[in-house]
Amino acid sequence: MEALEHPSPLVELINALLAPLHVHAPDHVVFSALICLIVLVLGLMVRSRLSVDNPGSLQIILEDVVSFFVSVLETNMGPRGRQFLALPGALFVFIWMGNMMGQIPGLGAPTSNVNVPFACALTLWIYYHAQGIRAQGLVSYFKHFAVMPGVPIAMAPIIFTIEIISHLSRVLSLTLRLFGNVFGEHLVVLIIASIIPFIAPLPIQFLGLVVGTLQAFIFLTLGAIYLTAAVAVDEHH
Repeated sequence: MEALEHPSPLVELINALLAPLHVHAPDHVVFSALICLIVLVLGLMVRSRLSVDNPGSLQIILEDVVSFFVSVLETNMGPRGRQFLALPGALFVFIWMGNMMGQIPGLGAPTSNVNVPFACALTLWIYYHAQGIRAQGLVSYFKHFAVMPGVPIAMAPIIFTIEIISHLSRVLSLTLRLFGNVFGEHLVVLIIASIIPFIAPLPIQFLGLVVGTLQAFIFLTLGAIYLTAAVAVDEHH
């Protein structure tokens, strides 16, 4: 695998600049920082040109993107889904841009390194639990892990253990789903390109555009589903 990979000129430049500090930045860290920089620049550009009466093309595109995020959240959570827009929307943008970056020559997908999908999954996991505790209170939130309608109270310890394992497995599931799809696509492209360069990898790269977008959408949708379950306040009669 290492023999098939080509070093990124951007990563080499960054590490050359950091050499006097005796710091080495891994590829996925450089590419993740680049995504954050791009989003920051776009945000500042739009902010300086915001207009209600005469919006620019970039503002219109971004408004459509935000409307899409809101529709996904409200479909799963109802009208209150809008208030949870910030983090799931930011994760979608980061994951999508990370997946697409792997299709650009000289760059690479940070999401093809398992540390990045794990960080995204862990962030979402912590966020929806924090929102659940905020909505229901600490005791009530953890109570719903053990006490369920129609389940005997004697089963509470077993149910609680199963629920904890289930929620912990979500981090692993989100990580491996994103990492496996992105890494697998890039591995296939590298192998084919090493045998028949230029033309042969193009169909797989096109498929990577579709898969990369789909994986970002799945991450957003699952985040909305997890948030829905976390902030729902059960009424036991």
